[in-house]
Amino acid sequence: MKNRLRELRAVRRWSQTDLADRLDVSRQTVYAIETGRYDPSLPLAFKIAALFGEPIESLFSPEEDTNPTP
Repeated sequence: MKNRLRELRAVRRWSQTDLADRLDVSRQTVYAIETGRYDPSLPLAFKIAALFGEPIESLFSPEEDTNPTP
């Protein structure tokens, strides 16, 4: 899943640790979400959206399927 987390965090000049503290998760979780290695749970996605004042759809989008099935 693609996301804008790193971009939004950078605009606010928050470190990964700053964001993790605000979300009550580990810095490693923030890193994993930002790099697409971990998809947040729905409650965490809502918490992230609320923190940034954005709808979930503007923060997260599905990865493009590079090998679609005919």
